Amino acid sequence: MGEPRYTIEVDNLVKDFRVYHRTFGSIKSHAAAVAKSLILGRSHGEYDTRRALDGVSFRVGPGEAVAVIGRNGSGKSTLLSILSRVYLPTTGEARIHGRVVGLLELGSGFHPELTGVENVFFNGAILGLSDEQIAERFESIVAFAEIDSQAMDLPVRMYSSGMQIRLAFALAAHLDEEVLLVDEGLAVGDQAFQQKCFARMEEFKRQSRTILLVTHSLWHVERIADRVIWLDKGKIRMEGGVEEVLAAYKEFMQAGTA
Repeated sequence: MGEPRYTIEVDNLVKDFRVYHRTFGSIKSHAAAVAKSLILGRSHGEYDTRRALDGVSFRVGPGEAVAVIGRNGSGKSTLLSILSRVYLPTTGEARIHGRVVGLLELGSGFHPELTGVENVFFNGAILGLSDEQIAERFESIVAFAEIDSQAMDLPVRMYSSGMQIRLAFALAAHLDEEVLLVDEGLAVGDQAFQQKCFARMEEFKRQSRTILLVTHSLWHVERIADRVIWLDKGKIRMEGGVEEVLAAYKEFMQAGTA
């Protein structure tokens, strides 16, 4: 068999969440209600089903950067969470061919009591690098993050959020994964750091690797994306070229705030 034509394949993806109405005054009352429901064989709380994704299908090829946009609650982060295996779909399929690194919340995997150095080796191992590979790339990772050696020897709990973000992206930028999933991470760093991240992602694309970026920042979309998927109420409202989709999205958003 040859190489897959697409690195990301999403087919008729549906994701439902249960939204419960009943609240409990204490842990004890909640536990009692759960026990009663198990004895009687029925649900311990009434709920509605909220459909976050409704029949979403698309393809992304090697070397392509695709941005997913939409208002809050449109299903963007749910889609990324399914692709990152944080959630399972209710129905449908999401397939990724190749190794994946998901930056859903930059810095969230760091242990606050470990130093910057220890976190690089610990998280690098989790992400599939050997100690030798991390050691070979360590100086480049630290230089990319722009964190001095004294700070790298401090516990990460003493880092600012910006320092954690820089270190997390620096580590991700030195992995060998074929697919990069990014959720709003670049919107937090300063402008100089964002420029560095974009340069690394452009290099990522030139190496025929795939980027899926979920963002509210249309400037980021214009800078990095080859194609845009616009989600609205869990469905794909529009998919196509950057200029075409952003023009329609801006018109829609302006009409909604008029």
